[in-house]
Amino acid sequence: MPVVRIGVSGWKYPNWRGDFYPAGLRQSDELAFLAQRMNSAELNSSFYSLKRPEEYAGWRDATPPDFRFAIKGGRYITHLKRLVDPGAGLANFFASGPLALTDRLGPFLWQLPESLHFDRARLLAFLEQLPRTAAQASRLARTCDRAIVPEPHALDLDLDMSLRHALEVRHESFRGCADMLREHGVALVLADTAGRFPVFEEITADFAYVRLHGPSRLYHGTYRPDLIRTWAARVDEWLARGLDVYVYFDNDADGAAPHDAMALAAAVGA
Repeated sequence: MPVVRIGVSGWKYPNWRGDFYPAGLRQSDELAFLAQRMNSAELNSSFYSLKRPEEYAGWRDATPPDFRFAIKGGRYITHLKRLVDPGAGLANFFASGPLALTDRLGPFLWQLPESLHFDRARLLAFLEQLPRTAAQASRLARTCDRAIVPEPHALDLDLDMSLRHALEVRHESFRGCADMLREHGVALVLADTAGRFPVFEEITADFAYVRLHGPSRLYHGTYRPDLIRTWAARVDEWLARGLDVYVYFDNDADGAAPHDAMALAAAVGA
């Protein structure tokens, strides 16, 4: 049966405290509080820097077995190197320990900068080097730069476990990339960005991945009940097609994201 996972992009936001998070809740307990109210979240800190296996394990242990994390890939690969020669960056990223999440592991999200134009050869090289199983990730991790990751994470999970990847593109020139992504089983992210970036709606994998960045202003605003119903109908449509669905609210600036996530989950009966 297809599953739907609805959550938020990150969970450490000061303006959520005293609103979504009760006043007085310890910051160290915020993830556990959130994980009792939704079944997924994007882990965004991995975009800014390499984490440690102990951090991933701590996030895993703070959540119930049915919870899943989507892990945002490192900006070194997507924004600094801009997908050029991605092998070394991918090796360091997977050596740093994201698979320590074990059974809490969801898709990997790779977000490209808006200034990056479509380059077929560059994108193809990136897609071909993405590990599709834990065993492939383990082999890749062993090739890491030991000056950056002195001890690659020893994977303690089923090495046959499949890994999913989603790509969020932000330039119109990627309009023709769907066939490439479909060939490699990588989901093309459907992002609602209040008109800031183009919208890509093609389904290119066995799951749909949606990021809701704000209805009228990037990272701000609340999704009204009519918009929640519209997105719920789309989720129901994808589920009826046998697709797993991941939806993340990134309208966090005004504190609306967790409330909107719970509203959408209620609308689809998740």
